Amino acid sequence: MIAQPPRFNAIVLAADRGHDDPVAAAAGVPAKCLTPIAGKPMLLRVLQALVQSQQVGTILLCGPKAEILERSPELRQLLSDGAVQWIEQQATPSRSAAAALEALPAEQPVLLTTGDHALLSPGMVQYFLDRAGATTGCDVAFALAPHELVQSAYPRSRRTVLKFSDGNFCGCNLFAFLSPRGRGMAQLWQQVEDRRKTPIRVISLIGWRAMALYAMGWLSLKGALRRLSRKTGIRVGMVTMPFAEAAIDVDSVEDLNLVRNILARPD
Repeated sequence: MIAQPPRFNAIVLAADRGHDDPVAAAAGVPAKCLTPIAGKPMLLRVLQALVQSQQVGTILLCGPKAEILERSPELRQLLSDGAVQWIEQQATPSRSAAAALEALPAEQPVLLTTGDHALLSPGMVQYFLDRAGATTGCDVAFALAPHELVQSAYPRSRRTVLKFSDGNFCGCNLFAFLSPRGRGMAQLWQQVEDRRKTPIRVISLIGWRAMALYAMGWLSLKGALRRLSRKTGIRVGMVTMPFAEAAIDVDSVEDLNLVRNILARPD
């Protein structure tokens, strides 16, 4: 059998606040992404999941600062081997994403995730990319996990919940840019970041009617995707993940303890 070439390139956003980050401070490391989890820096776990999935070609790491990466022999080795390429982080996540997308060939789809997705596994990557690639006609796809699934597996985990009339979901920090047009979603992300201090301007990007329906609990997820697609001209799809762990990243010390406990459990 002839091996198929990887279908996706990948971006990992790993900029952080150094010692100002509570997770980095609790772990005693210069940056959150170096926080040790089950014997490995958190970021290394993410990068290895991408490599081992065999679904990904070029991996572009955006941040942290080069001198911080030098402190990890394992990360330094990945960079020197050429398995991972590094670019400097930008002022905001959306600008980092845009810069990384600009550095990758427009004709090949791109997976975007984050350096604090410590429970990411090769199986999750493969599941998401297989289904994202099968979303006919979509320019962008993102992953959500049913809140009921996450809550059942980890009832004490506090996650942001997106509440729609057809179900409640948690984000999974997995995004697929499937076409050159889909990369325009990074520009919308920048607009949201730029307008975050003036909520009325953020709402104007999404649409007042959609926001009103969401506030009243009448907006379905399918309806939201249709409205977003019409508003942006970018066809948006969604992949439902069957892994509760896909919705858990390390945003807090509480998350760090949860992830360490999950990985310490016997198989």
